[in-house]
Amino acid sequence: MQVILLQDMRGIGRRGEVVNVKPGFARNYLIPQGRGLTATPANRQYYEEQKKLIDVRHDQKRDEASARAAEIAGTKITIAKRVGESETLYGSVTAADIAVELETKGITIDKRRLDLGGGIKTLGEHVVHLDLHPEVVAEVQVSIVAEE
Repeated sequence: MQVILLQDMRGIGRRGEVVNVKPGFARNYLIPQGRGLTATPANRQYYEEQKKLIDVRHDQKRDEASARAAEIAGTKITIAKRVGESETLYGSVTAADIAVELETKGITIDKRRLDLGGGIKTLGEHVVHLDLHPEVVAEVQVSIVAEE
């Protein structure tokens, strides 16, 4: 099924592109979430007419995300986890753990926006990327220490 993307989507395409996706993905996710339109001739014409308004909204969201990234930049959090005798973690640090810790610092984020890069399974300093917008990424310093 061909869909016109209304937003940049990682792994799928950029805003304004006509992409082929599975019908269920389009019907159940892209179209109801307002992230895509069925690529009919009428919708293509509508998209071209609305492109300036969409660009203004996109720029506004990017600017808001940039301001938020500047606010978050340099934030350092410490998470205490249980470790074994060889200084290895029992389990791993999850996005939910980081989101809760950021919440205590007054930063509310969606845990799905955190990119742990394969997970955090060792003690020490780690950099976690926070995708605030397709063009804006903030970095958070996470320190994992042994629980007393």
